[in-house]
Amino acid sequence: MSEKIKYTDEPLGNLRVVPDFLPSPEDLVFREEGVKVTISLSKRSVEFFKTEARKHNTQYQRMIRKLLDAYAEHHTRRSPTAHSPRARYKASRAG
Repeated sequence: MSEKIKYTDEPLGNLRVVPDFLPSPEDLVFREEGVKVTISLSKRSVEFFKTEARKHNTQYQRMIRKLLDAYAEHHTRRSPTAHSPRARYKASRAG
């Protein structure tokens, strides 16, 4: 049998409280409303996602959906005018 641990009331040292960064349980079970669409994808793309989905034991449609969601999230956070080709062209002509 292993040796018992003896706890003491020693000072803990310099401590600081960090903000909670974990999502709430409600956020973990929330499911966004889906919208069914019909889309034509290249055979090569579908085969890629099917192969990767099998490797990772998931559904290929879910992988495509997560990829599109990540793309939309990334481009929603960016300033739409500052990075568009039209905005860069106008800025170069104005300066």
